[in-house]
Amino acid sequence: MASKKETPEKPYKTGLPRLMELTKIKKGLCLISVVLSALAALASFIPYYSIYKIIALIIQNYPEIRDTDLMLRYGLLALGGTFLNIVLYFGALAVSHVAAYGTLYQLKLDFASHIVKLPIGFHIREGSGKLRKIMDENIEQLEGFIAHDLPDMVAAMVAPVTAIVILFVIDWRFGLVTFAAIIVSFVLQGMANGGQKTSDLMNVYQDALEDMSNASVEYVRGISVVKAFNQTVFSFKRLHDSIQKYTDSVIPYTLSNENAMAVLTAALNNMYLFLIPMGIYAGRHAADYRSFLTDFLFYLLFVPAIAAILMKVVYVMVNSMNTANVIERMDMVLAEKPLTEESGSAAPKDYEIRFDNVTFSYDKDDKKALDHISFTIPAHQITAIVGPSGGGKSTIANLIPRFYDVDEGSITIGGTDIRRIATKDLMDMVSFVFQDNFLFKQSILDNIRMGRPGASEEEVIAAAKAAQCHDFIMSLPDGYRTVFGQSGVKFSGGEIQRVAIARAILKDAPILVLDEATAFADPENEFLIQKALSRLMADKTVIMIAHRLSTVTNADRILVVENGRIAEQGRHEELRAKNGKYSELWAHYTQALSWKMERGDA
Repeated sequence: MASKKETPEKPYKTGLPRLMELTKIKKGLCLISVVLSALAALASFIPYYSIYKIIALIIQNYPEIRDTDLMLRYGLLALGGTFLNIVLYFGALAVSHVAAYGTLYQLKLDFASHIVKLPIGFHIREGSGKLRKIMDENIEQLEGFIAHDLPDMVAAMVAPVTAIVILFVIDWRFGLVTFAAIIVSFVLQGMANGGQKTSDLMNVYQDALEDMSNASVEYVRGISVVKAFNQTVFSFKRLHDSIQKYTDSVIPYTLSNENAMAVLTAALNNMYLFLIPMGIYAGRHAADYRSFLTDFLFYLLFVPAIAAILMKVVYVMVNSMNTANVIERMDMVLAEKPLTEESGSAAPKDYEIRFDNVTFSYDKDDKKALDHISFTIPAHQITAIVGPSGGGKSTIANLIPRFYDVDEGSITIGGTDIRRIATKDLMDMVSFVFQDNFLFKQSILDNIRMGRPGASEEEVIAAAKAAQCHDFIMSLPDGYRTVFGQSGVKFSGGEIQRVAIARAILKDAPILVLDEATAFADPENEFLIQKALSRLMADKTVIMIAHRLSTVTNADRILVVENGRIAEQGRHEELRAKNGKYSELWAHYTQALSWKMERGDA
């Protein structure tokens, strides 16, 4: 089941192949960048060719300096090669940046589109901090790969191949010794590398970073509580522990490549130690000493450049591995499957809701939130669900729109299993007013319009009036065009609730789920909210979850849920007369209403 914590399948490639797969999003631009980068790498060797020719002219004509015009032309050729390398590389980077930002745009769009299709259980399990990090940081790292590492990777492949060809063409003996030095350098680096341990440390580091991001978001959201109780970051245990875990993981991960990189850097930068003994040997047996000296001097100048080229290869590959690791985190989310849908969409005959032997738990190792529960919610009636906290009331509300899928049994609307109804069609049938509603940082007009994006401004205002929120909206600096959260614009809990009701009124869905809709209301707001709800509930199938039992006394039917089962059901007066669980809840509720604050005995 999609809502359970299971390891998702990995339909995507991993590592460098996955990064190359992502470049296909802007394949044409990436190809142009690659070609320009390859040409730039080839152009970078033109100055070395010119230097070789100039060295040859000097040594062959020593002690006289002749052919100065030819030397000048070689100097201009070197300058031209350098300029061509810069222009081609700049062009490669310009094109790759355009490709990178286009790819980021598409990936973020695809990621956002995907996570909105995933069940709410996934979002509760993973946390908003982790998903924010993936979207804002992990995906952003791909920009560095496409914009910089991809052209550098191509140059890093073309340049060593070209350099090795040059090494063997000019003097195969020096070429063979230099190539052997390169092989020895990488063998030593491999021996010093942490291997799987380094990979494991990288995964631990990424896990710690995501956990710290989640805890940081939670800490910021709860900052009012932290301040109210005069606490510090060290007293917020989860954030403190996540920072400590991050600290404990980042240092070993950072140091895991220390020995390998130190060995490789030292070996590559000292390849002349292999070259000089060969030079001494070849010089003693040289038939043409001037030609030998020309080649030897060129190799002494050229080999350090090869070290720089190869170090660039290493850095590009390390960066690519890091990027591939963080992109794998994105792929793990993309591999999470939305709730399955059958082809086509069945239409219910009416809006009666039936639970038939439904069993559900939030995690396969958890106790059952609902245990073989069966009941019917008649169409166009108000059905209230009450009971102790943790009894399963909100779970029932979450299962109706398929925020989760049931483990056993079925839920039908108008005789049609909700699994046979397309998600879009199902969501069009249901409106929600939760106890903890959320307003986006955009205009109040657009916040309400989320109920029906195509609604006109007049329809939005009509919905706001019906929800009893038109007056306070008009008192804002820019009325309906005031941006919530900007310039200190904030609403009370009751005002936010009425805006949420306006959304639901605008949507005008036939099924309405009210989850503690008056939870934040003071007496004045509660009166206004009740007026708004009366308008909203007209001729709809209503599921009302409530702790304030006074709000459900007029319900057509009341379900008392306890420990995931239906303890009782009936109308208010019927249930009170039974002297059962509902009667007990009502007694506690009325006692709480008459409770007065008094000073206790000293």
